[in-house]
Amino acid sequence: MYLKQTKNAKTGRISLSMVYGYRDKERGHSRSKTVQTFGYVDVLEKTYPDPIAYFTKVVEGHNAKAKQVEAEYTIIAKKGQQLTMGVCNRKNLGYAPIMQIFYELGLDRFLQNRRIRDSKIEAPTNAIMKLLVVSQILDHCSKKQAYENRSRYFDFEKEDAFSLIDIYRSLSHFATLENDIQLLIHDRISKQYGRQLELIYYDVTNYFFEIDMEDDLRKKGVCKSHTSNPIVQFGMAMDSEGLPISYEVFAGNESEKLHLRPIVLEIKEKYVDSKVIAVADSAQNTGNNIYYLDKGKQGYVFSQSIRGGSKDFKAYVVNEKGYVWQSEEYKRKSRICRREIQVDFKRSDGSTYKKKVLVDQRQIVFYSEKYAVRARAKREVAILKAQKIANTPSAYTRATSYGALKYVKNVQVYKQTGEVKQAGGTPLLDYDSIREEEMYDGYYCIVTNLFNEGKDMNRFTDEKIIDIYRGLWRIEDSFRVTKSDLETRPIRLSREDRIKAHFLICFISLVILRLIQKKTGDIYSAACLIETMKNISCSNETANLFLFDFRNEVSDRLGKAFDIDFTRERLTRAEIKNILADAKIS
Repeated sequence: MYLKQTKNAKTGRISLSMVYGYRDKERGHSRSKTVQTFGYVDVLEKTYPDPIAYFTKVVEGHNAKAKQVEAEYTIIAKKGQQLTMGVCNRKNLGYAPIMQIFYELGLDRFLQNRRIRDSKIEAPTNAIMKLLVVSQILDHCSKKQAYENRSRYFDFEKEDAFSLIDIYRSLSHFATLENDIQLLIHDRISKQYGRQLELIYYDVTNYFFEIDMEDDLRKKGVCKSHTSNPIVQFGMAMDSEGLPISYEVFAGNESEKLHLRPIVLEIKEKYVDSKVIAVADSAQNTGNNIYYLDKGKQGYVFSQSIRGGSKDFKAYVVNEKGYVWQSEEYKRKSRICRREIQVDFKRSDGSTYKKKVLVDQRQIVFYSEKYAVRARAKREVAILKAQKIANTPSAYTRATSYGALKYVKNVQVYKQTGEVKQAGGTPLLDYDSIREEEMYDGYYCIVTNLFNEGKDMNRFTDEKIIDIYRGLWRIEDSFRVTKSDLETRPIRLSREDRIKAHFLICFISLVILRLIQKKTGDIYSAACLIETMKNISCSNETANLFLFDFRNEVSDRLGKAFDIDFTRERLTRAEIKNILADAKIS
């Protein structure tokens, strides 16, 4: 509020009043409302020697009282007031922690600088990236919907700051920055949180597109969702705390086995000087990965398929000799053996040839009754489906028969259509295959080139190697978060550069979400935090006053972690803007 002096054009007399200034959203400009009229100066001078000075102090007193938390608000509302068609007075403030991390990672300044230095694009790419990240985390919507819903957030109230076309053009710009942004994020996390990079967890997932025609990036391959649609593959490396380090997007028809070593060696070159240990599932357990990581003096910890192992290896697994029971349901043994692997080597002309090589490897095998029960239950379901396939093969496809086809004899899948059809004799259950598989229920194996000897004595015990491998669940959880909580797909884009920009936005969103989890003590799931931040919203009650209607234990924890008071029932626009301004300098 302020003291307003109004001069009457006809009489020249000056009147004093206390006025409340606010911004009219509908009309798009500032307006004022008279709170109290004091009178004309010439009349007030009979009571007050200096009316302007006196009533200036009166207004200052009102402002001081208004700043108190327990201050009362005077709300003036017209009876029967109707809402304007299409209006939505709800606004979100729960995105403030997202913005605080965004600024903490240096993304705002980086994007401003790169727009000026590297691109002719005139749109505010830093503001566009902020909107797209916030929308990816809280709304999981398309870029078009993000643009249309931007007024939900206080930072994007200015209607003409950028257009929808600016967003799509910015995506192409963002695609050129993916490597630099990954480096920036890693550098900031290392300085702010002290990242540990001895262990690098790696995994690959893929995302399908509901399209018929392939292109250079979207290719048909082995889809983890068991569809026949073209896919894009997403490989990600993560540290031992679950914080993403780096990622890559590659064509759907490429083998994921080819991408572990390049990303690990790139991280080694760019981010860390010491030896790193690559941790991955059995998909990465190839001769090339084992040989070249070992030759490069890097470590690896991979799971090993028992059913797909050699005859000697299977015999070792089921042989009771050497096992030590750790509990009534869990036993373990290990050995160091010389293993034969097949490796690709390059000739001087660039062509490749395969050669068998012997490597020393440590194998840790354990049996868990819980794993055995789970395997039996899973197979029983698959056998029931297998029997149905044997009865009517033509009723099934590669996708609908997933997990059961290996138990059926005399059927085949047509590559062109994916249909299952009879081949050879009468389709029937493969009982030999079922009986052999039962032999290995509950057994699991981890292989590594880390030996518990010499300078590493007691550093890499069997328990430690198993513990290292179990950390892989964090990256699997990150993929679940991207697919479920961040809803990475459907991807409503077709150009390759814009698809890659979308994955960059999802990567940034995942990093921010993981850091929010870290700051709140790693006690809440991503879904819980997202739901809470969505609910920290308010309604424009009157003029510049906003009413909040949500508070729980999680919002209090967020507020404490980010030094934001989410307990207040009402906040003025100025107070809200101060919260968002503080996020920039936190």
